[in-house]
Amino acid sequence: MSQSEQEETQQGVNLDTLSLDQLDQVKQQEEGRLQALTARYSQLRSAAARLNAAQLAVSEFGPALEGKQVMVPLTASLYVPGTVKHANKLMVELGTGFFVEKSPKETTAFLERKLKIVDSNSENVTKVIQVTRSNIESVSLAMQGKMMEIRARQEGMQQQTRDSS
Repeated sequence: MSQSEQEETQQGVNLDTLSLDQLDQVKQQEEGRLQALTARYSQLRSAAARLNAAQLAVSEFGPALEGKQVMVPLTASLYVPGTVKHANKLMVELGTGFFVEKSPKETTAFLERKLKIVDSNSENVTKVIQVTRSNIESVSLAMQGKMMEIRARQEGMQQQTRDSS
């Protein structure tokens, strides 16, 4: 979000000064923002699920697995057989294509830190989603008010036309 957008959000917009078309445009922008935020929240929850699954896998990993046969994933649906050589060494992905060797204990600590970050981001996105929903509701109410004003003016004009004839 740019600095001017942040300032506008913090200061707010007086919805009563906007036309019906402008209100509709603001509502559409907020609805688009809500969709993007909801998608981001879904991505964060998916990441949290993957981290939890990784924690479970690490907790089940240990010296008892040394020498055992395992299926090593090459893609989401392609595996090759492998043998566990060193049960005390895990390759952990730090980022896109960057790996580091860690012990199971270090890996668990790493995954817990990542999960805390994801959960914190999820909480922040949830708060912004709530504010955005509130904004959409406010704009909808302002639009309803404008439409009632327009109807009242039209009915007043019709009444004046009837009275003058």
